[in-house]
Amino acid sequence: MKILVLTWEFPPRLVGGIARHCAELYPEIVRMGHEVHVVTVAFGTEPQHKVVGGIHVHRVDDPGVPDPFLPWVRDLNRNLLEYCHQLLAKTSFDLIHAHDWLVAAAAIALQSKTGLPLVSTIHATEFGRHNGIRGDDSTEIFNQERQLTDRSTEVIVCSNYMREEVHEVLGRTHSHIIYNGINPEKKQRPQNFDFWQLRRTYAADHEKIIYYVGRMTPEKGIFLLLDAASIVLWEMEGAVKLVFIGKGDGNIEALKRKATDLGIGEKCYFTGFMSDQDLDKFQTVADCAVFPSLYEPFGIVALESFASHVPVVVSDAGGLPEVVRHSQTGIVTWKNNPDSLAWGILEVLRNPSYSKWLTDNAYSELSQRFYWPHLATQTLAVYEMAVASDAKA
Repeated sequence: MKILVLTWEFPPRLVGGIARHCAELYPEIVRMGHEVHVVTVAFGTEPQHKVVGGIHVHRVDDPGVPDPFLPWVRDLNRNLLEYCHQLLAKTSFDLIHAHDWLVAAAAIALQSKTGLPLVSTIHATEFGRHNGIRGDDSTEIFNQERQLTDRSTEVIVCSNYMREEVHEVLGRTHSHIIYNGINPEKKQRPQNFDFWQLRRTYAADHEKIIYYVGRMTPEKGIFLLLDAASIVLWEMEGAVKLVFIGKGDGNIEALKRKATDLGIGEKCYFTGFMSDQDLDKFQTVADCAVFPSLYEPFGIVALESFASHVPVVVSDAGGLPEVVRHSQTGIVTWKNNPDSLAWGILEVLRNPSYSKWLTDNAYSELSQRFYWPHLATQTLAVYEMAVASDAKA
């Protein structure tokens, strides 16, 4: 089978979870004997065409600074469509796979032109991210999502929560649940660095290190973590440091102001972007990972912490309780509740043997529930359904 994939991000361009999802799913599909062409946006000095992990990666021109964002997305889709027309003149495909609304216009136009079956993966919805449709831009994104799911032969979602949301919000009555995954071997604990020197960069020897990694956006609930941290610091007599890893434009400044207002500014580090290599090292010195999301379709960051043997505390938002089993592979707390979040963090910090038991269980689940070869097999089954359905039409 030959698969044409459209995605707005692919490593080394990392914005959310889509890039990691595509970079780990498609090599498995290639290993199973299929040909995959990923068409995405240019990034840095990456060549226009390059084979990565057996995947043919094609990069179209970047329309420029994505501000405002929607005109940039429209220009990107024009570039994707033009490039795919050239690609289709040289090779044929069995189906198109589109990842989220950002490539919807190009995917729908290609389906109309070629008649190929279209599979879409809905990684999140505009309604879910903002708890409603708010304004003209939000309405346009919602309409793109709706058109993409309406035109798709088959739809994939990453959790049961997302299946229900896609049904209720976008009107798609049936979709396939395929979890995100991780290759644990990519998170093997680094050896060639000074553990204590790195740890002392962030905390004194007697202090515990809590971290959050991800986008610094409101739906991630990071403000709640600061509220919970003031409780944790009181209970732990100040022997805690918090590290916030990720980009977030003006949101980081707002978070810093809140930390200062709470009187815990000196206990908080905001690192900005951290490379995967540096993150792997940092996670070896951390005591607890916290993801207090208000909206979270799945939560790949939780899997990355599983693979790094770091105990995880999450909210019960979205798909997180499907990923993290409470009191088995981590601690699940009440969404939008700093007291509950503080309780979960303290459970981890005060009980080292319990925390190790949680991390051992979590790591073992990676090869059972979140193993990419199994998930690739499930994805191929959806592809086969789409092709068979299209043949009958």
